[in-house]
Amino acid sequence: MSAVITRPAIDEAPVPRVPNAGHHRDVNGGWLRPAVFGAMDGLVSNFALMTGVVGGAAGHSTVVLTGLAGLAAGACSMAAGEYTSVASQRELVEAEIAAERIELNRNPRGELAELAQLYVERGVEPELAAEVARQLTRDPEQALEVHVREELGVDPHDLPSPLVAAVSSFGCFAIGALLPLLPYLLGAASLLPALLLAVVGLFLCGAVVARVTARSWWFSGLRQLLLGSAAAGVTYLLGWLIGGHVG
Repeated sequence: MSAVITRPAIDEAPVPRVPNAGHHRDVNGGWLRPAVFGAMDGLVSNFALMTGVVGGAAGHSTVVLTGLAGLAAGACSMAAGEYTSVASQRELVEAEIAAERIELNRNPRGELAELAQLYVERGVEPELAAEVARQLTRDPEQALEVHVREELGVDPHDLPSPLVAAVSSFGCFAIGALLPLLPYLLGAASLLPALLLAVVGLFLCGAVVARVTARSWWFSGLRQLLLGSAAAGVTYLLGWLIGGHVG
């Protein structure tokens, strides 16, 4: 007589314990994108600007002045742009949250049914979806948070800060723009030291970004190096072609 082997039902299987539920990176922060974009933009744009001036046969003082002006103007522009962009986005989200709060107060039953239907569409049984929605929305503030997360896809307690974005962008742009300018400030008379420093900086910036995005460091570094070098090459060529016909 052969033994009958029974398999436990899926619903009876023990749920594995998650050792650390908070191990993911913070992808909604308001500082990472402007900081990375600021550093990249500062390095690429100021290096390209300086190579364009060098291509036009400008003197040492002109190159330094151009680099300093590019650093100051670019950093201020980046900070203002990031502040306006993030502030506008935050104001839009806050307006939608306020509208959702009004709707919850005006039509709580309809909002409860809407939330339950959303769970049903995701595969939850109707009775269970209705019960989950009811329990999640017993507290008015929690109800608002759940609806905002499910309908808008944002965390109302983790909205990006315009000030953080502006400061991050300003500081990182200035650091990136200073890198190719540094050899000239220290007395370099040719583009070569700035070129070498910019090449290293471009590759390192790309590699650092890879540490955040979990992308291959060499791929990200080479990609940024190629893009920055292409921009500098185009501006140098334009400076060389136009420089002799201006002034």
